[in-house]
Amino acid sequence: MNLYQNRFRFKVAIIVVAFLIGFASLYYTNTLVSQLVEREKAQITLFSKALRYLWDRENEEGSLKFILDEIIRANTSVPTIVTDENDNINSSRNLNIEGMNEEEKQIYLEKELARMKEEFPPIKVNFGNNRYNLIYYRSSDLIYKLKYYPYIQLTAIAIFGLLTYLAFSYSRRAEQNRVWVGLAKETAHQLGTPISSLLAWIEYLKNNSQITDEILQEISKDVGRLEIIAARFSNIGSQTALLHENIAQIIEEMLAYLRPRISSKIQLDYNNFLPQKFAVRLNKYLFEWVLENLIKNSVDAGANRILVETRLATKDRLLYVDVSDNGKGIPMRKIKRVFDPGYTTKKRGWGLGLTLAKRIIEDYHRGKIFVKFSEVDKGTKFRIILKT
Repeated sequence: MNLYQNRFRFKVAIIVVAFLIGFASLYYTNTLVSQLVEREKAQITLFSKALRYLWDRENEEGSLKFILDEIIRANTSVPTIVTDENDNINSSRNLNIEGMNEEEKQIYLEKELARMKEEFPPIKVNFGNNRYNLIYYRSSDLIYKLKYYPYIQLTAIAIFGLLTYLAFSYSRRAEQNRVWVGLAKETAHQLGTPISSLLAWIEYLKNNSQITDEILQEISKDVGRLEIIAARFSNIGSQTALLHENIAQIIEEMLAYLRPRISSKIQLDYNNFLPQKFAVRLNKYLFEWVLENLIKNSVDAGANRILVETRLATKDRLLYVDVSDNGKGIPMRKIKRVFDPGYTTKKRGWGLGLTLAKRIIEDYHRGKIFVKFSEVDKGTKFRIILKT
């Protein structure tokens, strides 16, 4: 499963699992608290009875009967062992000794007695004439559960967090690998157009002895295109210099190069609403690359009319560059994913054009790029916002 492309589902899965862990924790904690509340209620009731017996000053036999009936027999959770004055075991409560023979019971009770001696001091019950019993006890299993529960919970959360981190780390490494491979493919794709054009000119020159100025200009454009492509890739990953450039001139020159190299059925127009010779800080080569990727996307989307517009928002002095088409459009559920590495609707390609465009605009130019409008079978408008 590609975590990056399916990150929405993965996030939902994480939220669901976290919710289940939280719900289970709350349920378990509430259950323990409820049991403790009931126990405390019983202890308070027992304490009130003890006060009443002390107030009534019943005889020792009655007091002993009270201890046996109301404390020892009423205890159904706290493990206890009653011994005589010589530490001989008389009886036990709430210890799992069912199914044991006498020898096994004796060994088990002695171990429990040693454990109780280490945990709490015994309660002494005097009968007179140097006769007494000792009541040993330890914390109930419920207390142990409550004591270790936070550690179990934190361990479960830590394991879950570790697995999530490893999954995202693996996804990130896979994404980086796709980007490197994609960049190599993008390089070949970028070089393909001018190289193919130059090869065509070579064949033309082989069969034609006449070389016109127009032919030389077109060949010069293709050679210049190779220089531009080299400059684009040299600027990626390095400290990019932003210079004040005439953006309208850059767009017009790029469109002039693209028009004869795309289908003649596609109308490629430019509406400029900027002041004359308006300049903005940008990297010419990288910005051209962004526009070229947006236009190629429109071509791949089946558009036969592509419009580039530039205008200035006078209120906040922001430059808007819109690229609109009448292609097949983007479904609403996929609009947020179009800039993801590897996302593409084409059978061929690596889906890096818009990813590179986003990085160039947002990381290098500190601007924004997003889908301003898109509707299936009606078209799409991308908007670039740059600070002036």
